[in-house]
Amino acid sequence: MSQPSTRADADACPGALRLHAAADGPLARVRVPGGRLTGAQAGALREMAEHWGDGNVELTSRANLQLRALRDAPVARLAARLRAAGLLPSDTHELVRNIAASPLGDGSDVARLDRALCADPRLASLPGRFLFAVDAGSGDVAFSADVAALPDGAALPDGADLPVGADLPVGPAGGRPGRAAVAILFAGADAGLRVAAGAVVPALLAAAHAFLDERAAQQAAGGSAGAPADDHRPVAWRVRELDDGPARVAARTAAALGLRLGPAVVLPRPGPWEPIGLIEQPGGRVAVGALVPLGRLSSVQLRVLEPAATVTVTPWRGIVLPGLTPQAARAWAAALTAAGLDVAAGSRWAGVTACAGRPGCAKSLADVRHDADAATTAGTGLPVHWVGCARGCGSPAGPHVRVEATGSGYRVSSPGGSESAVVTEVGALVSAARKG
Repeated sequence: MSQPSTRADADACPGALRLHAAADGPLARVRVPGGRLTGAQAGALREMAEHWGDGNVELTSRANLQLRALRDAPVARLAARLRAAGLLPSDTHELVRNIAASPLGDGSDVARLDRALCADPRLASLPGRFLFAVDAGSGDVAFSADVAALPDGAALPDGADLPVGADLPVGPAGGRPGRAAVAILFAGADAGLRVAAGAVVPALLAAAHAFLDERAAQQAAGGSAGAPADDHRPVAWRVRELDDGPARVAARTAAALGLRLGPAVVLPRPGPWEPIGLIEQPGGRVAVGALVPLGRLSSVQLRVLEPAATVTVTPWRGIVLPGLTPQAARAWAAALTAAGLDVAAGSRWAGVTACAGRPGCAKSLADVRHDADAATTAGTGLPVHWVGCARGCGSPAGPHVRVEATGSGYRVSSPGGSESAVVTEVGALVSAARKG
């Protein structure tokens, strides 16, 4: 039986209506399902950041957006501005609209899931850390989510394919009987649940209800089997924090959908990939991917983005402008480069991220953004995340190098301890930058 990882403190995720008291002033987090917004919405955020905050918009690891240093922002007026821009469609569900998506996907299931989520009163009680994902098939976002949809038969690294599901009726989730086409993953695990492509949204919502039901059952029973009923454990925020969470939530979901589970499968996890440069899309269209250094868009960069029809924020704190003609894509690449965003392969910022650090976070022991800028010279082939304290906010879910401030320097390590060569390389860069 797996050991749950629970937290003693209450879920206090910031939002657009519940601001976080950061060291540099109140912080608002704006949920952007699938990372998709319009250039006009980016412009509205720029205006709010300039009027009330520090003039920048931060990108999070879930492709959401943050406004910092909102010292003079009345919450009601901020909410009204966000609502007018179409960035706050639900006051009751704004903390739970956490939906990751493949940045080059079409976004249709994301929009349907967001609408259905906001229309379900019970799901307003989901934790603010609970994450949905709609993966286009590459596995780029499915493995870090609590519940995710991943097309069956998608090509994954090392030639491994998802198993073919049984010919089962979809049942209450909708869709037509026949070969199931989409795997539903739970905390990155494939428990054998397959649904039809048209049933993705109902299946993901059923999984969210199953999480709430299993959480309530474990809390009432005191947690794992044999624990005393009066054992008041902290409430789980994520599927993996439940005892045997993936298997138990999958079983409840299958039962709710009238389906049976197939065999569980261990899936290989894809390596890191960040869309950058000109990327061919179906129909002769082209997308432009750009890295945003340390995930912070300046006022100047936001102004450049305002004419765009669609701006997609990626979970790797970059942006993609999809569906362009080749000529328009080249023009956008030039404009983004001129604004200080990287659109060429080999960028020194590839895979490099950081928490807020000083002066924005009172718990931080260093100005990690400044130090990351000084120490980063070229990509290492593995994500590198800088953090100002042991909490490690914003850390990548997969293999990465962690550069943690200690108060007297930095500790460089790799969760799991298997990337010693890269750790040594990054450690040398950090030491050289500090001596310089």
